[in-house]
Amino acid sequence: MRRSSPTTRACRTFLLLCVRWYLAYNLSLHDLKEMMAERGIGVDHSTIHRWVIHFAPRLLERFNRRKRAITGKWHVDETYIKVRGEWMYLYRAIDSVGDTVEFWFSEHRDLPAAKRFFRKALDRLGRPDRIVIDGSQTNHEAITSCDVANRLQDRSRRWLKPITIRKSRYLNNRIEQDHRRIKRRVRLMLAFKSPATASIILSGIEMLHMMRKRQARYAFNPNLSLAKQFAILAA
Repeated sequence: MRRSSPTTRACRTFLLLCVRWYLAYNLSLHDLKEMMAERGIGVDHSTIHRWVIHFAPRLLERFNRRKRAITGKWHVDETYIKVRGEWMYLYRAIDSVGDTVEFWFSEHRDLPAAKRFFRKALDRLGRPDRIVIDGSQTNHEAITSCDVANRLQDRSRRWLKPITIRKSRYLNNRIEQDHRRIKRRVRLMLAFKSPATASIILSGIEMLHMMRKRQARYAFNPNLSLAKQFAILAA
């Protein structure tokens, strides 16, 4: 493979630096434009936005390959995200130690959306022993339906115990606290322009949030900084 030139490598370094800073910190696209200008790099804020949209899904895919195992107790809730002046919904789940299990952005807060979220989580991460919810009947129905379908589709011929569902607003304070990091970053973005853009950028924000929790496995060093973790994924 032909080696890239020093100039190309430098451009890529600054490109990925912008992506990481935008997803991780409370910076606007215009802030990043000014910060790059101070370093002698002229780049438009819309270009940085395109970089984020392009690289966030690819980096998340690499991150998921390194994601460590989660526990068998999940906390599930959804939070509000404003898109084009309208409220939409981010379904999220964390486990008993606070690690992110899964997330799903939806324009609607209904049974089909909840089912899509739970199917995605079960397909990717397997079956938990228990799920704690805040009392939502819709989420209860979605879990029950997806659990039955998942057990019927299992080909191991072993008996699978139904997922225990516990409704408790108090016990679900854990995930409500976890929402805050995501909401704090989103709040300064002044609302998203489209659901598709929101979904991609939220996936990148969730990825950086998982990096802070050190959810990725790095055999040679389990305690890498955020910058070094990002550099490994981007290499």
